[in-house]
Amino acid sequence: MSSVRVRFAPSPTGYLHVGGARTALYNYLYARGTGGTFVLRIEDTDAERSSDDSVQAILAGMRWLGLGWDEGPGAGGEHGPYFQSQRRAFYDDYARRLVAAGTAYPCFCTSEELETRREAQLAHGEDPRYDGRCRALSGSERAARAAAGAA
Repeated sequence: MSSVRVRFAPSPTGYLHVGGARTALYNYLYARGTGGTFVLRIEDTDAERSSDDSVQAILAGMRWLGLGWDEGPGAGGEHGPYFQSQRRAFYDDYARRLVAAGTAYPCFCTSEELETRREAQLAHGEDPRYDGRCRALSGSERAARAAAGAA
């Protein structure tokens, strides 16, 4: 049986808050109690709101709480990088593979269209979810929309 690996993955959009600290503490204690590994990964994919100051505040807060990580920023490890934004090429490669295999597809809906559908679902007492409408587009329809600059 493999060793336990747990992670704490805060978003650096502000300071470490009590809920995040609690989650980090639980994972830290579980890793220590089982002889496992406690991983810190920074979820910095929200480029507009993430900041290096927030990363430093989170790291300082973790250290202040005595929650040292076995893998992560400053500690390294074999499963890095430990900043989510630095893993973009890895995820892009897998996304391309899924699209090529036909198990994933691009969505060309605008944020406004998605929000309108979400609001309608809520108004009908439904849980909001993506309705998969771009799944049925043919290859030529997808190519035409991409060529027209649709996201």
